[in-house]
Amino acid sequence: MTTFPLTQPLDSQSAAYDASLRAYPTYSETAVLDELRKTDYGRLDTQQQIYLDYTGGGLYGESQLKKQFELLQNNVLGNPHSANPTSLAMTELVEDARAFVLKYFNADPDEYFAVFTPNASGALKLVGEAYPFAPGSCYALTFDNHNSVNGIREFARNKGANFKYVPLSRPNLRLDHEALYKILLSRDPKQHNLFAFPAQSNFTGVKHPLSLVEKAQQLGWDVCLDAAAFVPTNRLDLSVVKPEFVTMSFYKMFGYPTGLGALLIRKSVFHKLQRPWFAGGTVNFASVQGEGHYLTPNEAGYEDGTVNYLNIPAIKIGLEHLTQIGIETINKRVDCLTGWLLEELLELRHSNGRSMVRLYGPANTEMRGGTVTINFYDPNCRLLDYRKIEQLANQEGISLRSGCFCNPGAGEIAEDLTREDMIEGMSGGKDMNLPKFVDLMGKRANKSAGAIRVSVGLVTNFSDVYRFMQFARTFIDQTHLNLGNVTFDIESYRNL
Repeated sequence: MTTFPLTQPLDSQSAAYDASLRAYPTYSETAVLDELRKTDYGRLDTQQQIYLDYTGGGLYGESQLKKQFELLQNNVLGNPHSANPTSLAMTELVEDARAFVLKYFNADPDEYFAVFTPNASGALKLVGEAYPFAPGSCYALTFDNHNSVNGIREFARNKGANFKYVPLSRPNLRLDHEALYKILLSRDPKQHNLFAFPAQSNFTGVKHPLSLVEKAQQLGWDVCLDAAAFVPTNRLDLSVVKPEFVTMSFYKMFGYPTGLGALLIRKSVFHKLQRPWFAGGTVNFASVQGEGHYLTPNEAGYEDGTVNYLNIPAIKIGLEHLTQIGIETINKRVDCLTGWLLEELLELRHSNGRSMVRLYGPANTEMRGGTVTINFYDPNCRLLDYRKIEQLANQEGISLRSGCFCNPGAGEIAEDLTREDMIEGMSGGKDMNLPKFVDLMGKRANKSAGAIRVSVGLVTNFSDVYRFMQFARTFIDQTHLNLGNVTFDIESYRNL
């Protein structure tokens, strides 16, 4: 494969930067992030890492770790499920973090509970297993939901409820609002009905209108808002938008700690929920011989076992970190870099004039986030294997993500996969996996079953996206034969 060096002269990057500032002048208002990158994220440049996987996971700042480790070094902290001194000290820190989560999202503590979970998926599982689905009730969800939202349909199905998918419209892959309203109007008002959608798609970056929450509620639906891809770069104000359930993972917001998320539950629907089991920490009283139990009231009844208590204080530290920076500043930078990246990608052409990139989602920054999902095509419009693209990116120190991103519905619509395509894939049985399905679709109709996802975030700078574009330009006039085959095994990858 013929390429040009990724280390072009500095004057080339400087000229491109000056041009980008003329197109996106508000970028200059985010200079605080450049200083933060030097002081708190200097390892990126020291190790020459180009990190473009913020939708997969955020990055932590060194200052976060110092505060967390200082807290651990200077205190003796025990399991909070007790009343001894170390337990009480830990309980105070856990409850302080819980209160700060509500404060950060402007959620009135008289209106919302905050339940700590392992991640957004754990939060969604709590919703699915406890929601009172029944024959005649409905679970409505959008095509571009994460698999953890899709999975709730199995709880609905097992309880005899219906589930209906709201389609996306091409080419921008936004919601088909006419179809949505038909589904919302078709519910049985005597039943409990749940509508779930992502505030921001982790596949396309599309931001769905938060006004949908109130519109669905007015028609008698409870709403579950998957905020995992939205809150790392956007303000979610729960005094304005009030879903019954909100789910998130904190590592996507500020990198550390992993293994912790939250489910925010509106108190007005708390009485509806029916936990199918109990565990340590969730019961006030349980008996073996009496064959009964009484759940602990409020959020404690949903935190199974011992919470990840030593890491929970790091949530407050991370949220304070974002507060000090300013989520609006982060949003502004992401918007500028995404706009520039979209324009540059869509201008890429082979020597014969044919477009090199297929973009999945909006081609501008209106109501979209910093997630950019694409595929590359050769001069003859043949798909270049996204797995090979990732392999070559790895060699350049570029961290991006490839696959289906645990979002099969968006991928099926984006990549023109039909019901017949998917049935053929499912007919492969339990041995079917993504690599095998990719090969099947490539042979069937030059279709992709995956893509390349580039996502910008907290401390992305212009140099990062510029160097990615240098990398992207190396595929001009390249074909599958030039690139060669994939030489690493991705069979076990679990794409987020």
